[in-house]
Amino acid sequence: MKKIMLLSAVVLALGSCGIYNKYKAAEEVPEGLYGEEVAVTADTTNFGDLSWREVFTDPYLQRLVDSALVRNTDLRTAQLRVQEAEASLLSARLAYVPSFYLAPEGGINGGKGGFQPKTYTLPLTASWELDIFGKNTNAKRQAQTALEQNKAYEQAVKTQLVASVANLYYTLLMLDAQYEIALATETAWSESVDATRAMKEAGLVNEAALAQTMATFYSIKTTVLDLKEQVNQAENSLCLLLADVPHAVERGKLAEQQFPEQLAVGVPLQMLANRPDVRQAEWALAQAFYGTNAARAAFYPSITLGGTLGWTNSLGNAIVNPAQFIVAATASITEPLFNRASNLAGLRIAKAQQEEARLAFNQTLLNAGVEVNEALVQYQTARAKSQYYDQQVASLETAARSTSLLMKHGTTTYLEVLTAQQSLLTAQMTQVSNRVTEIQGIITLYQALGGGRM
Repeated sequence: MKKIMLLSAVVLALGSCGIYNKYKAAEEVPEGLYGEEVAVTADTTNFGDLSWREVFTDPYLQRLVDSALVRNTDLRTAQLRVQEAEASLLSARLAYVPSFYLAPEGGINGGKGGFQPKTYTLPLTASWELDIFGKNTNAKRQAQTALEQNKAYEQAVKTQLVASVANLYYTLLMLDAQYEIALATETAWSESVDATRAMKEAGLVNEAALAQTMATFYSIKTTVLDLKEQVNQAENSLCLLLADVPHAVERGKLAEQQFPEQLAVGVPLQMLANRPDVRQAEWALAQAFYGTNAARAAFYPSITLGGTLGWTNSLGNAIVNPAQFIVAATASITEPLFNRASNLAGLRIAKAQQEEARLAFNQTLLNAGVEVNEALVQYQTARAKSQYYDQQVASLETAARSTSLLMKHGTTTYLEVLTAQQSLLTAQMTQVSNRVTEIQGIITLYQALGGGRM
């Protein structure tokens, strides 16, 4: 009964010291984390739960992402880090298993009359440290959190990779659309140059009008070449993400792209559940928590059981038996009497590191709120602008046609025609850019919500 009471008291004392406590996951987020502009909803089928295939439905883009997920160097490196963490966890789990050592010995001794006694020993030694004070437990939990942290990092690399491929892909589609606009404008201006030259010969316009029309035409030709170069650069950047040599990228059209219409973001904790950087920061906090537990456990003694089992012929003064069975058992307690100061320093360092991890976790939450807010506002703003750009382009197309007809009948000047055409070109380019800005808002929101389900 006394032994039972003593053991119960030791267990209660260890529990009060916290060396066996488990980390509790965060359950609250700062109030107003996502800003006033973002209205969260309790819809469980929110945008953050969609897989990248459900968000980016273009078949050409899906093939590119599939290739990047297999070939990308950064992702492969992250996967190797996960394998390293898995090996570390296996090592921590094996600390519970006794260690076995085989150290055979043998020798020949010189003697009188040419007699040379031979000795040998074949011992199998076992050693097992009892985890009464939680050292191995906390080491295993630290290794487990390190593994989860590396898995979260792998997820972050995947999400970043999908977003980067999508961004470059839609940038290519934007450049294609702008290139087509520039080519059509170049053709139209070539006809304008011919018409202006004919009007000059007829005495309807002067040399300045023809010169200005030709200068604008040459400017548009340089724009076409610039866009062609930018397309090549974007393709090369995409090939780098695919860990491939430069080549032409097969792709669709910007006007054909479709995305989910309702971008419900869900309740705050659901929003953060998929974010790998938040999970990574929280696993770092858990790892620091178990590091503090391990620092507390360093104040307690180590209890090790050992034993030897084997055969030898070297027992006794004379070597007469060719083999004798040997058995030995030992137990040791190592009490940290003279390193209390270093243990205190280690505990203080662990507590400080845990507080640093807590601050980093809170800051990660704040960063997450800002990213979600900005992505949604970017998408909503670009979407609201799109209807105005449509109306602006339609109005400028009417203006360009009207001024061209008026100049042919001599009721307006060539400057009005140039202004109308240049304004139309600028508006068309901006309209395409705004469409890509809207898409980039969706990509950023996808990434800000953690990349959904892979």
